[in-house]
Amino acid sequence: METTAWRRSLTGLLLTWGVTRLLLLLWVYKVYVFPGPDVTSDVSVIYQGWYDVLRTGTFPQSDVTWQYPPAAALAILSPALLPFLEYTQAFFLMAFAADLVVLLLLLYAGRRDGRRLRGAWVWVAGVPLLGPTVYSRYDVMVTAVAVAAVLAAARHPKVAGALVGFGAMLKVWPALILVGVRRRSVWASAVVTALVVAGVFSVAMPGAFAFLTFQRERGTEVESLGSLVFHIARHHGWAGSVSLNYGSVEFLGPWVTAVSTAALALTGMAFGLLLLWRLTATRFEAHTAADAALVAVLMFTTTSRVISPQYMVWLVGLAAACLCFRASRMGIPAVLVLVACFVTVLEFPIWFADVVGSTPRGIGLLLVRNGLLVLATVIGMRELWQATVPKRTPPPPVPDQPAAPARETSTSP
Repeated sequence: METTAWRRSLTGLLLTWGVTRLLLLLWVYKVYVFPGPDVTSDVSVIYQGWYDVLRTGTFPQSDVTWQYPPAAALAILSPALLPFLEYTQAFFLMAFAADLVVLLLLLYAGRRDGRRLRGAWVWVAGVPLLGPTVYSRYDVMVTAVAVAAVLAAARHPKVAGALVGFGAMLKVWPALILVGVRRRSVWASAVVTALVVAGVFSVAMPGAFAFLTFQRERGTEVESLGSLVFHIARHHGWAGSVSLNYGSVEFLGPWVTAVSTAALALTGMAFGLLLLWRLTATRFEAHTAADAALVAVLMFTTTSRVISPQYMVWLVGLAAACLCFRASRMGIPAVLVLVACFVTVLEFPIWFADVVGSTPRGIGLLLVRNGLLVLATVIGMRELWQATVPKRTPPPPVPDQPAAPARETSTSP
């Protein structure tokens, strides 16, 4: 009976994946037009422009929108594997292939870990909630590498480390997976892989690390947690403006630098808390690395100066990896992430004009989405702490000492 139920669940999951992914492909190929601005223009304009530069053997050093580590060039160049298609058509298929790889990884892990398909269901349900943005950014490819690293950490530490190192050279954030890893072999493999990849690109292609300067000069993006200050301030006479800056729509004007600095400080405090957890945690199980990775990326995303819609793909992938483990305590954060994905597609692209215009609807959507991320972060950190940090028990009470018998005194008559 259990096997029959599992097979029915698997059939339903695969059918849901097929229908939703077909819908995503129809959207990105514009058979059906998704409401809001065209999210595929990043591929047809920006990515293809980078592709033309990268093929010449150099990074786009004069383009401030190139803000990625050197291995990102491989993702941008990946459509060359399908030379019989136009760049945009090939890119969408490569993103689709990465999506399929994540599904297969989660199915394998779920079958091995007590035949639980919760993780795969999170991925199948979460990705389409973000709309065509998922296939219009290379983040789904990075997420595939990160999910593989998390699932390999328990049984194949060196492979996991190599995947983490390579993922960090794709888009930095997979390095956060190391937060919950204790094995030195994982750390060593990650460091060696990152150094090798960085060295190869530095020698082979000029401008491999120009992205560091461009990232440092970013401001407060209109969808970030800190942006809520300016969305509300615009209704009270704030003199700033909204403009496309360093590849994203950002606030420019008075106090923006202060809010961006505060966001960086908040990120520093979050990682200070992670460091404290790492130093005090003593109970590490097979699922701890996945749980810690989700919490760390939640902290990074929530406190960042930029919360682009594609960042949610990272969270969906890590939440799915967590729920492959029966003992994971990230069930509530995973649900909150899924709800946040639905709100995200409402604020971008459907009602992005409201967000840019700071209308009540735009502000409301950001309050809900960012509030869900904050709540998921707090609950995730609490669950991680309770599962791994031993409680301090008070010392046993000292037993009362028996009172000495009173001396009898006699009085003479």
